[in-house]
Amino acid sequence: MAIRKSKNQMSLTPPPTMIDIESQAMSEFTRKAYLDYSMYVILDRALPHVADGLKPVQRRIIYAMSELGLGPNSKPKKSARTVGDVIGKFHPHGDSACYEAMVLMAQPFSMRYPLVDGQGNFGSADNPKEFAAMRYTEAKLAKFAQTLLSELDQGTTDWGQNFDGTLKEPKILPSRLPHVLLNGASGIAVGMATDIPSHNVREVVGACIELLDNPEATLAQLTKHIKGPDFPTEAEIITPPSELREMYKTGNGTIRQRAKWEYEDGEIVITALPFQVSGEKVQQQIAQQMNAKKLPMIEDLRDDSDHESPTRIALVPRSNRVDVEEVMNHLFATTDLERTYRVNMNMIGLDGRPHQFNLKELLEEWLKFRIETVRRRLQHRYDAVNARLHILDGYLAAYLNVDEVIRIIRREDEPKPVLMQRFKLSELQAEAILELKLRYLNKLEEMEIRGEQAKLQTERANLEKILGSKKLLHKQVKDELERDAEEFGDRRRSPIVEREAAKALDPTALIPSEPVTVVLSERGWIRAGKGHDLDPTALQYKSGDAFLHAAKGRSNQQAVFIDSTGRTYALPAHELPSAKGHGEPLTSSLQPPPGASFTGVMMGEPDDLWLLTTDDGYGFVIRLGEMITDRKAGKSIVNVGDGATLLRPQRVTSMESDRVAAATTEGKLLLFPVSELPELGKGKGVQTIKIHRTPIAPEKVVGVAVVPEGGILVVTAGKRYTNLKGADLDTYLGKRAQRGLKLPRGFQSVSSIRTWSERDREPVN
Repeated sequence: MAIRKSKNQMSLTPPPTMIDIESQAMSEFTRKAYLDYSMYVILDRALPHVADGLKPVQRRIIYAMSELGLGPNSKPKKSARTVGDVIGKFHPHGDSACYEAMVLMAQPFSMRYPLVDGQGNFGSADNPKEFAAMRYTEAKLAKFAQTLLSELDQGTTDWGQNFDGTLKEPKILPSRLPHVLLNGASGIAVGMATDIPSHNVREVVGACIELLDNPEATLAQLTKHIKGPDFPTEAEIITPPSELREMYKTGNGTIRQRAKWEYEDGEIVITALPFQVSGEKVQQQIAQQMNAKKLPMIEDLRDDSDHESPTRIALVPRSNRVDVEEVMNHLFATTDLERTYRVNMNMIGLDGRPHQFNLKELLEEWLKFRIETVRRRLQHRYDAVNARLHILDGYLAAYLNVDEVIRIIRREDEPKPVLMQRFKLSELQAEAILELKLRYLNKLEEMEIRGEQAKLQTERANLEKILGSKKLLHKQVKDELERDAEEFGDRRRSPIVEREAAKALDPTALIPSEPVTVVLSERGWIRAGKGHDLDPTALQYKSGDAFLHAAKGRSNQQAVFIDSTGRTYALPAHELPSAKGHGEPLTSSLQPPPGASFTGVMMGEPDDLWLLTTDDGYGFVIRLGEMITDRKAGKSIVNVGDGATLLRPQRVTSMESDRVAAATTEGKLLLFPVSELPELGKGKGVQTIKIHRTPIAPEKVVGVAVVPEGGILVVTAGKRYTNLKGADLDTYLGKRAQRGLKLPRGFQSVSSIRTWSERDREPVN
């Protein structure tokens, strides 16, 4: 219990009762607190106001700079001074956030019409946030900011107290132009966001005048003036006009902008980048593709940017045969040379609530604000003219009776009421007469006052006409818009051009086509060497390993492997390890079944034919494309029977003239046309040569070879070999699945058969 002492006595403070304590459910409290925070973020931080197009921090920066006398014709002051005034008087937030907002308004590459004129390092298009500290830079208001401030002291806006109640600040600025469209805005609030692109002054003013002249104007009529957004950069807007119209109809959509480029002296020169795209980042993206050998048609990348040409990136093609249009389309699809921007025209309306406006609604809302602003300005001037004429009437009464006025002032203790009664003056007039200096009481001054009075009376009559006529008021707004468009308008920077959608090149088309030889070892190690002159048998192999098979092809082709279970696998040839080392095991990239071993490698075009056979006398022809797969576990192609083994694959060059030679362990050799074998996508195939399937030591096929027309078949038995060609080879010619003929004495224990003249095809193995 608290004890409170006084000078004369000690009293006890009673404990708080339940009546003094407010009880509230946690859910209700958190809901209300979050809603309050949400509304603060929406209304006081993230969304611009439709009237002046500014967020609170931007409005306060501009107003504080005007209060510091930092007009377009004044000397700039340190940015730290401006930021100090802003956060000390109007915006009690972090100085870094406030300074960044000020810098953004000074960057010509961020704002279409900058509001601040900065001196010093205010960042660059490549690094917009790498600006100097505020103690180093200076700033003043840009000339364009006068369209926000010129009518501020003419009764055009409502004022409110600052955060501590010691100063007044404008709730909105009396904008003479629709800044919310001209400079756009972006921000993320709670549950909503805004992304408004910038536009061209002349186009927007043209649409406003169209709407003033014809309030029933359609969207099609408005878009004759506003063709589309106009960014600070000269990159092309490639969004189709139909999509732009739909965006303006709903207030929501996307815009695509593409870099501008030219072909000069055999080089591709990029001269303009999309809005907020860094040239440095684009060069990094292109360089990464070049280093990864995904851009073989480009030989060099160069940055030729300078003060006169802020954006100039040069790409040097490898030859004049390179299709530059195709290259640029690929870069548009894979780099920031083409960028898509979201459009969501959310903003605070005149009713103080957030709305999503379409183009017509936005212009109508702003014109409603502008007409009311002009009316308030004219009314304020009308009241000021009336007040001045009232004072001038009093002055004239004094000049006409100057001697009596002087006498009253000299003799009366309280001359004001006497003057008011004698000359029928108001208190205001009497006070103005008493404040006159004697030197103004002359005939010349009287004439000047009569002249001023006549001029003001004419002005008052004109103001009365405008204020009394809706048509004249609209004409006044229209005339002022036209004057501002003439003063601040400029040509469109972002041309609107219809382009086809960018499409990245096929990855295989980006890989250099160079001759390679892929080498497979007995233990399944793989490597690739440049050229077709590589001798696989001369390479170094790991201890216990040796050469198994090789295939010749191009670096942009797939190397297809087949294992003992009849499954095929594929890997890009350009990704295989170099033949300068021992290579890598295929199992590090592929996942063959347990116990399987790799038996061969194939390369070529997808339509190339290959002969797949097993040692139990079966086989078929298949196209290489059927065996290509991106699955690491491979693709089942050959049904290998129990106890059978897959033989090495053989290349088929012609189904009409090539012949198949098959030799068995019993010294039988059969030669038959390859056309007798079926072309399949997968399966077991048909019988190639008839063999004896005895339970004990069954006959097997030792080897199969494809013999081209005029080719030589090399039959090896141990260390002995013989060449069969011409009539000798034709002796063994028969039909598929026949038994074949016995080889000569000494070659009946066949160890292998192969084709000899295959320099331009698969290497001798």
